[in-house]
Amino acid sequence: MTEQYRQDFFVSWEELHRDTRLLCKELLATGKTWKGVIAVTRGGLIPAAIVCRELDIRLVDTVCVASYEGAQGKSQGERVRVIKAAAGDGEGMLIVDDLVDTGATAAAIREMLPKALFATVYAKPEGRRLVDHVVREVSQHTWIRFPWDMQLHFAVPLIETMRPPGAAGTP
Repeated sequence: MTEQYRQDFFVSWEELHRDTRLLCKELLATGKTWKGVIAVTRGGLIPAAIVCRELDIRLVDTVCVASYEGAQGKSQGERVRVIKAAAGDGEGMLIVDDLVDTGATAAAIREMLPKALFATVYAKPEGRRLVDHVVREVSQHTWIRFPWDMQLHFAVPLIETMRPPGAAGTP
């Protein structure tokens, strides 16, 4: 974990599904209907699929952007690189992403699609003002570990991590 991120927030598939459904309930409460969803790739693809199912939306587009760099994607670059824009100005569309972090990606998308409504499952303080709906807020110094970025493996008992190398087990 880099200096910028001081804590981890692990999200399971069940939690992501629950939180995205809570986002859907919030969206339904607005009374609005949408022509379609614009998923922000890559993180917004799975929440967008859940939103489409829950709100019975069949038209799906994507805006494909890259803003994170590095081996684990933990360094957010200064620039957002647009790989594929969505058509139009966003009129009647719902943008869905997993997370708004610094707001760099959200600002670029807002500029491209000023008339769309923007919803994310998770938000950090620096980017929160750029989205219309969010379910859960976390601190700016938290790295969210989404289920698609993790794999199951053996967890070493804590006591073993505290023993000096080569030390024998307890009697």
